[in-house]
Amino acid sequence: MGKVIIDEKTMMRTLARLSHEIIERHPDESELYLVGIRRRGVPLAEIIRKNIEQFSDIRVYSGALDITLYRDDLSERYEEPTVTGSEIDFPVTGRKIILVDDVIFTGRTARAAMEALMSLGRPSGIELLVMVDRGHRELPISANYVGKNIPTSRSEFISVQVDEYDGVNQVVLETAE
Repeated sequence: MGKVIIDEKTMMRTLARLSHEIIERHPDESELYLVGIRRRGVPLAEIIRKNIEQFSDIRVYSGALDITLYRDDLSERYEEPTVTGSEIDFPVTGRKIILVDDVIFTGRTARAAMEALMSLGRPSGIELLVMVDRGHRELPISANYVGKNIPTSRSEFISVQVDEYDGVNQVVLETAE
């Protein structure tokens, strides 16, 4: 099962704080563009979108990014990859995009997401928001917004659970047995 290290109340409070950080870093913006990395980045982006619109006068557009075909471990992980597709209903070119993901670990998912996003256009800037930074970077990538830094060993696993897929909002630390 694992140990719950962030419960639902704390997770919602953390997402509200991250939403306020985005507003503070973009005080002159009338529009923001959030793109959730499939799977769990998408519902996290939606929570943040709602928070920003509740806390400010900023209009927030959101989308979903499928990075399956941009992964550098595609042949290792999938014999036949399942591509669910990206759903971005706004032009990427010239926009400041905030990528949203659940966990940053090696940095390879973030790299793939940037490559997938760039295939859709040329944003004026890309920022990265993650719920958990667990360390162990293999690429020189860091998040602009971090919900919680949770140092882990390589034998541990962080599971960010969201209501949409897991029936609960929480973060669990699991240990490989």
